[in-house]
Amino acid sequence: MAEQKESSVLFSLKELMSLEEDRIRQEENERRRQAEQAEQARLDAERRAREEAEARSRAEDERRAGEERRQREEAARLEAIRHAEMEKARLDAENAARLEAMRHQQEHEQRLVAMKEDKSKKNLVFIAAGVGFLLLAALVGGGIAIKNQADERAAQEAAYKAELEQQKKAQEELQRRLETQMNDVTQLQQAVAGARNEAELSAAKAKLAEAQRAASATRNRMQQQGGGGGAKPASNKPCNCQPGDPLCSCL
Repeated sequence: MAEQKESSVLFSLKELMSLEEDRIRQEENERRRQAEQAEQARLDAERRAREEAEARSRAEDERRAGEERRQREEAARLEAIRHAEMEKARLDAENAARLEAMRHQQEHEQRLVAMKEDKSKKNLVFIAAGVGFLLLAALVGGGIAIKNQADERAAQEAAYKAELEQQKKAQEELQRRLETQMNDVTQLQQAVAGARNEAELSAAKAKLAEAQRAASATRNRMQQQGGGGGAKPASNKPCNCQPGDPLCSCL
């Protein structure tokens, strides 16, 4: 009977020790779990902090890149406008100088015609006074020849003036066309600077190149016409200037 009680007590002690060991293991597991959770929470917090910092850094980089892109686009747009204005001013100055040269040429021709007509009148008076009635028949014949020559010279002068007027009108028409084309170039340069994607940029560049070629062709035509109408052809009218004539254009 005593042995049974002793065995029962030993069994109870073992059970208690087993329960205590289980409790200790559970507490140890709980502490380990809590430590692991705390460590995981710390790692998660550090990860979130890194991700937030990286997101802020990316956002700042994108903001700076966008600002730099906008600044480059604005600078390109302003440069295109400035270049177009300079080109227009240069063309206006060239055309004004060409028109002024044509005006001076016309004034010179008019003064030259007036001088020749005055000289012809004086020569006629001198001839009439010197020869008199003794050379009346010769004077009549000479007068007819002189009149024919004067008529021919007047016809040549009128034809030349008409040619100058026609060239002036052609130059003015080309100038108006060039101004319109330069305005188109300016607008297309602005379209290139403000293109929002590659498709718009490519299309705007193609249109800009075509407009620039058209303007260049018009400018070359103006230069060719301006270079061809500055002096009278020697085959149409011989040079009759007196030596030392300051208004003569063929000496």
